[in-house]
Amino acid sequence: MVLIHGFGASGRHWRHTLPALAPDAAVVAVDLLGFGGSDKPPSWLSGEIPVTGSVRYSFDLWAEQVADLVLELSPVSAQARRVHLVGNSIGAMVALTTARLLRQRRRPPVQVILIDCAQRRLDDRRLAEQLPTARLGRPLLKTMVRQRWLIAPLFALLARPAFIRRVLLQAYPSGANVDDELVELLHGPSTTAGAAESFRGFVNLFRDHLAPDLLRELSNPAEPDEAAIAVRMIWGEADPWEAVAEARHWAATFSCIQALEVLPGVGHCPHDEAPQLVNPILRNWIMGTSTSAGLGDEERER
Repeated sequence: MVLIHGFGASGRHWRHTLPALAPDAAVVAVDLLGFGGSDKPPSWLSGEIPVTGSVRYSFDLWAEQVADLVLELSPVSAQARRVHLVGNSIGAMVALTTARLLRQRRRPPVQVILIDCAQRRLDDRRLAEQLPTARLGRPLLKTMVRQRWLIAPLFALLARPAFIRRVLLQAYPSGANVDDELVELLHGPSTTAGAAESFRGFVNLFRDHLAPDLLRELSNPAEPDEAAIAVRMIWGEADPWEAVAEARHWAATFSCIQALEVLPGVGHCPHDEAPQLVNPILRNWIMGTSTSAGLGDEERER
């Protein structure tokens, strides 16, 4: 089981998940390139001339990292094929991209579990859905982000513990588990060399994969004798950034989605805000004894 964190977080964000699931499965929480304890190479943005060692931060880059990890840790065997990918926010997008890549390598995962998946409303292809001010300001934002002399002080301002705590209280509407440990695990890596580069590289995500495209692809078997990759979703109904309405639309549209668990009063990071609700769901899904409704049924409301 591979746990994939969201933007700005790290594997430590699964602090309440790892100890709960470790007795039942081999669990790895990855630090994506540019975050946590991983290397933080210079960012390469579209239109720039790459410098030595620079990388294009993107879903494909992180998916390559996760897929390589899965293949390195799992020798080819029947057991190795029982790989579960779990991602939160941007990490859920990485999980979907990784599933597609592993299927291309003929090592598809058993399932992908999305926790408040990033709906990518900031993508250029969805710009028409934004307010006029956001549409008009997009070119300026992209230009500003390219300037390292400007992005460094901005990143330092946003990475202050007090600011991090304010953002967390938006993401965790109940306030549960917004503690000093959580603030530190987000703030600590931001003080290491190169930390601002992945923040700068976020501009690449303005035109990257969209979840519906990946879900549509996973719903269709790659080979005639191959089953679709199962996708299950957990969603905080009070998520301030990713509306549960779109998750319900995905569940009604894509055949690969086999379950949707909606958690009332919970925000963007249910696995950390309400682990007492999320961990039993994950355990049931991983052990193959899901308590959720099946494909085509109503989703569960907890």
